[in-house]
Amino acid sequence: MRSVYLDHAATTPVHPEVIAAMLPYFQPMYGNASSVHAFGRKGRMAIDNAREVLAKALGAQTNEIYFTSGGTESDNIALVGVAEAMADKGRHIITSSIEHHAILDTCAHLAKKGYEITYLPVDSEGLVNPEDVKAAIRPDTILISIGHANNEMGAIQPIAEIGAIAKAHGVYLHTDAVQSFGILPVDVNELQVDLLSLSGHKIYGPKGIGALYVRRGTRIRPIMFGGGQERKMRPGTENVPGIVGLAKAVELAMADREEQAERLTRLRDKLIAGLTAVPDVKLNGHPEKRLPGNVNVSVKYVEGESLILSLDLRGIAVSSGSACTSGSLDPSHVLIAMGLDHLQAHGSLRLTLGRDTTEEDIDYVLEVFPEVVARLRSMSPLYNRLEREE
Repeated sequence: MRSVYLDHAATTPVHPEVIAAMLPYFQPMYGNASSVHAFGRKGRMAIDNAREVLAKALGAQTNEIYFTSGGTESDNIALVGVAEAMADKGRHIITSSIEHHAILDTCAHLAKKGYEITYLPVDSEGLVNPEDVKAAIRPDTILISIGHANNEMGAIQPIAEIGAIAKAHGVYLHTDAVQSFGILPVDVNELQVDLLSLSGHKIYGPKGIGALYVRRGTRIRPIMFGGGQERKMRPGTENVPGIVGLAKAVELAMADREEQAERLTRLRDKLIAGLTAVPDVKLNGHPEKRLPGNVNVSVKYVEGESLILSLDLRGIAVSSGSACTSGSLDPSHVLIAMGLDHLQAHGSLRLTLGRDTTEEDIDYVLEVFPEVVARLRSMSPLYNRLEREE
C-alpha cells in the first residue's frame, strides 16, 4: 500500500542535512555554551553563527534574535512580555478570531489579569480587513497580534498593510510566522513587524526549538527567570544541537524557497481541483491568498474524523485542523469564525503538502478520496434521507 504524508502543517520530517549538522553537538562538542572552557566556547560559537543565519533570513540584526523552545513559547514571551512592559501606557490588545491557541489562550490569560482583548472578525475566506484593525486601535492599545498565515486553512494575512497602520499609531505589531517562515518571503522590515515567532519543526528542523524576533527598542520583559542566557529574555541552558539544526533548516529553506513554493502551488491547485470535483466538497479559505501547500475542504454529510481514519487505512495521513487541538471534539474555531456551521466545520479536512510530496502522491489521493467519501456517505442517515427526498 502506498504511504502519503499530507500533514506538513503539523510537523515535517527532519532533513538529513539537518541531522548531520546537529550530531557533532551531541558528541563530541557537547559543552554547555555558558561555560568558558573550550567545550563551551564551541557551543557558543555555534549559537552565534546560528543567530547570524536567522537574522540574515529575516532581514534583522543578530541581537534581535532570541532562541526559544518553539512557536508557542515565542508567542507567550511576545504577548505577555510586551503586555507587562507596556502596562503603564495601556492594557488593550488587538488580535483576530482565527489565531492559533498559543495566541488565543495567552490573550485569555492576560484578560484575567485585567487586559482588554479585541478579537477582530475575518471574512468568508479567512482574511482580516486592515481597516478593521485601524478602527479597533485606541489610545490605550499597546499591541496587535495577527498571524502571518493561518495554520488551518492557509490564509495569508495582509501583514505589511497592518504593519503600516500599527506604525502610524505607535502600536507594536507581533506576527506568528510559524506556518509562513521558510515558505513565504518573510522580511521583518518589509512586513513592518516589531515581534515575530517561528518554529524549527515546520521547516524540516528538529522539534523543541524556535525563535523570537524582537525589534531593537521594543519594550518587553522576560516571563521566565533563573539565568542569563539569551540576554535574560529566555533563561535556561541553550539547546545547542537544536539551535544548530534550526539554522541549517533555515539555510536549506532559503536556498530553494521560490522553487519549492512554485512546485507546491502547482500540486496544491491540482489537489484542490480534484477534491472539489467530488459533489458537495467545498474549498475553505481564499483560492489564491493561501500557503502554497495548504488545502482545506469541507465534505458535506461526512464527519472529519471518519474521513481521517478511513484515509489513514489507505495510507494517507491528513488532519482536520491544528495538531494542537486534534484531540478535541469541538469544531474548528477558525472555520466557525469564517461563517461555516458546525456540521460543515466538523466535516473539514486539512491536507498540507511538503518537500517530499510528489505528483504521484496527489494522483493516489484523488483516486482514493472519492471512494472513501462515497462509502462514508452510504452509511450516513442524513445523506440517505436527502437522497430519497430528491
